[in-house]
Amino acid sequence: RAGETALLVAGAGAVAIVGMISPYRADRDRVRVRHAEAGIPFLEVHVDAPLAVAESRDPKGLYATARAGEIKGFTGIDDPYEAPAAPEIVVRTHERSIAECVAALQAAARAAARIEA
Repeated sequence: RAGETALLVAGAGAVAIVGMISPYRADRDRVRVRHAEAGIPFLEVHVDAPLAVAESRDPKGLYATARAGEIKGFTGIDDPYEAPAAPEIVVRTHERSIAECVAALQAAARAAARIEA
């Protein structure tokens, strides 16, 4: 659903940035195909951080709750996450500063949209 919404927004001429966990490769591939069919650029961004880092950044304690068995089907704990096979950009947030990550994302978006910096 989020991919279809992004497609509608982008089709109207706006840049759609969708931040979400999309754990299954097949789902992401379907969205990529739909964008290609519409002639709209699609950038898959893999925010690549080790699970331990993600857990340490969890302000709501959801990982701990999932590890305790109180949340079922939690991505990365008892439900799989299929890393992208060939994302357009990989952002390793545990190795780079926020400013570096943002700059990399901006550069990739500009290149995809053919916008001059």
